[in-house]
Amino acid sequence: MAARHSMVLLLLALLYLGAIGFNSATVFTLKNSCSYTVWPGTLTGDGGAPLGGGGFTLTPGASTQVSAPAGWSGRFWARTGCNFDASGQGSCATGNCGGLKCTGGGVPPVSLAEFTLGKDSTQKDFYDVSLVDGYNVGVGVRPSGGSGDCGYAGCVADLNANCPPELQVRNSGSVVACKSACEAFRTPEYCCTGDHSTPQTCPPTDYSRIFKNACPSAYSYAYDDASSTFTCSGSDYTITFCPNN
Repeated sequence: MAARHSMVLLLLALLYLGAIGFNSATVFTLKNSCSYTVWPGTLTGDGGAPLGGGGFTLTPGASTQVSAPAGWSGRFWARTGCNFDASGQGSCATGNCGGLKCTGGGVPPVSLAEFTLGKDSTQKDFYDVSLVDGYNVGVGVRPSGGSGDCGYAGCVADLNANCPPELQVRNSGSVVACKSACEAFRTPEYCCTGDHSTPQTCPPTDYSRIFKNACPSAYSYAYDDASSTFTCSGSDYTITFCPNN
């Protein structure tokens, strides 16, 4: 009888821990809706172990899942125009990061999906899609199974098609990425540095408005917080590249 009672208490404890999200993992599903292959890259904050080994291949229509522990923070992005040898050595036209298995962040311009996960399912995750480092591929983040605001974050528009000439990155005659004004001109007023390092002294510019008008729920420049940061608790997330397809 005592043994049965102990087993019941153990089961109740496990159910309780599951209900509060004790050490729960967040599942990220990465989906390629582009008409071409992309090579997602991953970066974990504070030098932690990268998810998915740091990078992998996704053919058109393919998807894969990676899991992150509670409290994880980091980013995902798509690389394009990559050429890797059998050992994973090589480079990409956009989002390059030192090989198939990334050894750092993607070289701008690159569209980013950024996350800071709560320490358990009762705490909020913070997430956004950022064009602060420019744009190379459309990306959308959709939460599932969570509670709270849990909005859709993303940039569905094809900014490469309408990128101003002075921001364009070309490869083989085609526009493959669109630089941020900061990356293109390296001045304090576009990079929000020096005398322009506060929200009051670094307002939106004509260039950041191009990004914002095309992608209202994405970060367009450094101080674009109000309409670009999303929260959700206890959610899994689907990250779709080229969601407009």
